[in-house]
Amino acid sequence: METERIIRALADPTRLRIMRLLARMELAVGELAQVLGQSQPRVSRHVAILVDSALIERRREGSWIFLRCALAGTGASTGLLGATAQLLDSAEAHDPAFAAQCEEDHRHLAAIREHREDHAAAYFADHAEDWDRLRDMVTPAGDVETALRDALGDAPLGTLLDIGTGTGRSAEVLAGEAAHIVGLDRSPEMLRLARARLQHLPAARWELVQGDFGALPFASVSFDTVLLHQVLHFAPDPTLPLAEAARVCREGGRIAIVDLAAHNREELRARHAHARLGFTDEQMRDWLVQSGFAPASPLTLPGQDLTTKIWVATRCATPTATPVKKSVKKKELIHGPV
Repeated sequence: METERIIRALADPTRLRIMRLLARMELAVGELAQVLGQSQPRVSRHVAILVDSALIERRREGSWIFLRCALAGTGASTGLLGATAQLLDSAEAHDPAFAAQCEEDHRHLAAIREHREDHAAAYFADHAEDWDRLRDMVTPAGDVETALRDALGDAPLGTLLDIGTGTGRSAEVLAGEAAHIVGLDRSPEMLRLARARLQHLPAARWELVQGDFGALPFASVSFDTVLLHQVLHFAPDPTLPLAEAARVCREGGRIAIVDLAAHNREELRARHAHARLGFTDEQMRDWLVQSGFAPASPLTLPGQDLTTKIWVATRCATPTATPVKKSVKKKELIHGPV
């Protein structure tokens, strides 16, 4: 019985503390053990019980396992999960002893946040020369972000999928316009950087998922907006990620592609693993139509050496053509520059 399973899972002080911590932010098992002041094996046993009761979700990213409160999801506002969330909120608000313990635990989260930010800073210090060189070539990020907002217009973004989220910059920029954001990246390192960037946002508003843009780990018609920001040039065959984007995009939803116009800077292949040297408007229009989108007029943003383009298209009710999938030997990393 689902009700009995939930009540049994919550009948332990440590598991109650875990639920309140994960309501604040997504945590790795080791981070959770650090906050609770308990051994990782002991915490893992509590986590297993909460996972079995469907109160929390467990997701592997490389060698790390991250935990997320299932009560914070967009579909958990009603039913038993919604009632459980209300119960825990009420317990912290009206039980002084429990509230004091939660407050103490929340203070320990500051150390976790600081460690993540230090890790991100060290990463960028190690790669600063490459990032700076690429930034100098393209349109300034602030100008691109303003143009992207203009291209998307005033229509609500709804549930947004940021494919190749990288450091989470685009997700952070668009968080105010989206009801919920899912950031996807193949690289666990990039997901850790994104987590450090997004951790100040409410936990219910965003989540991060490890996966490949050629085989998205989501059900069909799951998203209102799909974004590929400086990602598509990592695809040897761009029709594959575009077909997947079309599959998960709802009818009437939109796709936004921010990428480079066609260029001849061959050094980007070796230094930044670019599989494609930008795209022409004709290429992008044909691929979007093939995938079942109706393209709008693209935007052009000249940079010092490279031009950035923004292509926006609306998902059609019926694709105008069936995407042709071609096999590739190796899928590339899908994160783009910060």
